[in-house]
Amino acid sequence: MTVNARITSGCILILAGLLAGCTRSDPKPSEYPMGEKMTLGPLSYTVIDSTWHAQLGDSLRLRPAQQRFLILSLAITNGGGGDISIPLLSLEDASGQTYLESDNGEGVADWLGLFRNISPAQTQKGQILFDVPQTSYRLRVTDGGGPGAEKYGWITIPLRIDADLDVHAPAPDVT
Repeated sequence: MTVNARITSGCILILAGLLAGCTRSDPKPSEYPMGEKMTLGPLSYTVIDSTWHAQLGDSLRLRPAQQRFLILSLAITNGGGGDISIPLLSLEDASGQTYLESDNGEGVADWLGLFRNISPAQTQKGQILFDVPQTSYRLRVTDGGGPGAEKYGWITIPLRIDADLDVHAPAPDVT
């Protein structure tokens, strides 16, 4: 092989490598396991815990689930330079069915509420609620961008079978 042929083939390889690096592909959304911190734009999310309940409340004000209540404990941190509003979040099951977070936090300790504005360098900790079939899910989270400009990521929520510690009416006194 001559020197010119080597230089030509080397240039072709370099050019092919550069062109491969320039091809545009749509990035796949980020997915993180529960318990790990996920940063999406200026926001960081950590799902700390998940618990399932058949009902919420106490013996005087029981709130039964239509399916099962899933409570997610999470922390959201704003690492950006301005206030960010976090909308209600949603879950997605293996078949792609989505479920919106409940807008009623009655019976949930430390409920994050409906209106979640996070100031720069602030962390909000609390719980969110879903009434869904008992299975594993992906929590869809947002970077807090405006409508049409939002970016999304997912946090996997594995199925966990908990002993049902829900409150039940007290047993009658038989004395």
